[in-house]
Order: sequence, then structure tokens, then C-alpha cells
Amino acid sequence: MFENLRDLAIIIAVAEVFALLARKIKLPQVVGQILAGLLIGPCLLGWADNNDYIRIFAEVGVVLLMFSAGLETNLKTLIKTGPIALLMASLGVIVPMVLGTLLALAFWGKAAFGSTEFYRALFIGVIMTATSVGITVQTLKELGKLKTELGTTIVSAAIIDDVIGIIVLTVVVGISGGSSSGVGEILLKTLLFFVASGVLGFGMYKIFSFLDKRYTHTRRIPILSVALCFALAYVAEKYFGIADITGAYVAGVILCNIKDADYVDRRVSISSYMFFGPVFFASIGLKTDISNMTWALMAFSLSFVGVAIISKIIGCGLAAKITGHTWKESLICGVGMMTRGEVALIVTQKGLDVGLITAEQFTPVIMLIIFSSVLVPVLLKILFNEKKRGRDIKTAEISDKD
Repeated sequence: MFENLRDLAIIIAVAEVFALLARKIKLPQVVGQILAGLLIGPCLLGWADNNDYIRIFAEVGVVLLMFSAGLETNLKTLIKTGPIALLMASLGVIVPMVLGTLLALAFWGKAAFGSTEFYRALFIGVIMTATSVGITVQTLKELGKLKTELGTTIVSAAIIDDVIGIIVLTVVVGISGGSSSGVGEILLKTLLFFVASGVLGFGMYKIFSFLDKRYTHTRRIPILSVALCFALAYVAEKYFGIADITGAYVAGVILCNIKDADYVDRRVSISSYMFFGPVFFASIGLKTDISNMTWALMAFSLSFVGVAIISKIIGCGLAAKITGHTWKESLICGVGMMTRGEVALIVTQKGLDVGLITAEQFTPVIMLIIFSSVLVPVLLKILFNEKKRGRDIKTAEISDKD
């Protein structure tokens, strides 16, 4: 217990120092927090450990971050960008899965369709499909672009991407003989979740609107809002098999149009910014351990990282271009979908449980999370700064919240 408190103190202090240093050199603060975790983790200094205690706080951090993203969503823009986000998410799953499978086959040798070796290669592609929106959301918030059309499109696409990724995971594990749940069951649960969210959301919106008028700018509104966030996060994962961050985001969307939405967001962001957020971002660096690295594994890991990053840019960027965005905006969409995180780890763990991958293949996934987590904030900052010098229509903030 005492060691856990020591680890928390080290993580928060070092993450804050590195966040300030990152801001001094014009980088998003999340980059500094991730590098702080890398420095104090088992990979380098070994001052802190990514134990269950830290993982719980990190999970709370990403849930609150997604809830905040939902609160800052413009509902009209979300509806407008829905079809674009669906296409982006679909191509953002298909292209990485195909290229990832081809990469694995190139390293491990050709395999007959339907063989165990083929399914193992296919699962490498499945791992690449996952998108982690937490880092992108925080970066967009820092850049003031979360409420823009591009920002909303990226967040919406990442949420849909997670849902499609879960379906693909179920299909692949199921046909390889490792799943007890049928494909139809997961599809039905996914549909039921969004139907239930719509019905529940309307009722919750009415209740919170009433409470908001009666108790404007009081602490009970943020407290009850956070309770709704965690409740939906729990229900999404426990009963519908959908990532908890999706439930948290939906909770935020439900409340984004109440009068005190900005007030709730500010209150939630205090604890997220000061404590839970830094722990979550630092925990990404804490997961890294390269003590068992071999040259063959290093070659595969670097190839895995390269293909995973490029495939998201190609798939999501192509979808954005097809739907009428400029090349620059398409590149921003592709870069925004590059990040991998907790969903990729969940998918990888599932593959390990059913014997589709080995324990050493966690290393490429961790490297991908680190590389993408550092690259995405830097690239988004560069791309958005370049847009400021020229024509900037679709990234203009939409201020009306109906």
C-alpha cells in the first residue's frame, strides 16, 4: 500500500515537470507526461511500476477524459459528421487489418487460408484496427480544436472504430475456434446498446435539464453527471461487451446540451487535469519493458509500428478525402486516428488468452502505443498551425449549442 502511494507521488510530480517542459518547447503536455512514464518506468529508471493500483487510476482517467469529450461535443455537428465518421472508421479498420495480415505473413511465411498460422497472421491485423482516442482528445482540447468539425469527426470515427473493432475481434476469434460468443450475439448487443442509450439518454437529458434549472451552478449537478458517466461506462462493458470509454463518451453526449454543460466540464476537468489524466498518460510509458528484445523481434516491431501508423493515415485519410475534405484536412483526420492504447492492449490480451499470439508479441503493441502517442500530438500541432496560415473553414469552432 505504502509503495503504491509512493509510486503515485512520483508519477504525478514527474509527469507535471515533464508536461511543463513540453509546453516550454511548444509541444502538447501529453507528450511530456508519456515520456515521464517512460523515464520512471521499468524501461529506464524503474522508480514506479504499472501495478493494479496505478491501472485503476489510469482507467478512471481515460473514462473522465472521454466523458469530457462528450460534454464538449456539438450535437448538430456530431449528427452532420456521422456518415463521414462511419466511412472513416470502416476504412480505418479494413486497411490496417489487410496490411497487418500481409506483414505477418511476410515475416512468418505463407500460410493456407483457414490454417492456424493464417489466423495468427490475421490477428496481427486485428490488433492494428484499434484506435485510442484519449490522447487525440486531450491534444485537440489543448489546441482548441475539439469542438471543430474535424475534431468531432475524428472523435466520432474513433468511437465507431472501437465498436467495429470489437465486432472484428469477435468474428476472428470465433472462426478460429476461441470464442464462446457468436457473431450475431455481439452485433445484437451493439445494436441494443445504442438503442438503449438513445432511450435512456432522452430520459436522462430531461431529468438533468430539470435539475439544472432548479439547482443551477451547484455541485450536485457535476456529481450526478459523473455518476451517470461511470454508470454508463460500467453498463457498456459489463452487459453489452463495448469498451467502457464508449459508454463514458455517450454519457457526455447526453448531457452536452444542458445549460450547465460547460460548468460540469470545468468541474470534471479539474480532477482529470490534476490527477487522473497525468496518471493515465504516464501509465502508457510505464507499460514499456524491452528487456526481452531480440533483433528479430525488433525488426518485426519496427515494421509493425510503421505499417500500423501508415495504414491508419491511408484508410482514414482516404475516407476523409472521398467525403470532400482537402488533402490537408484528410491528413489531419488520418493522423488523429493513428493513436493506439488500451483497446489495442485488450485485443492483444484476448489473442494471448486464446493462443493466437505469444507473450513476446506484446512488445510491438507497446512500442506502437509509445510511438503513436508521442507522434500524434506533435503532428497535429504542426498540421493545425499550418492551417492557420491559410484557408481554415472546416476547423472553425462552431459556437452554437442547441
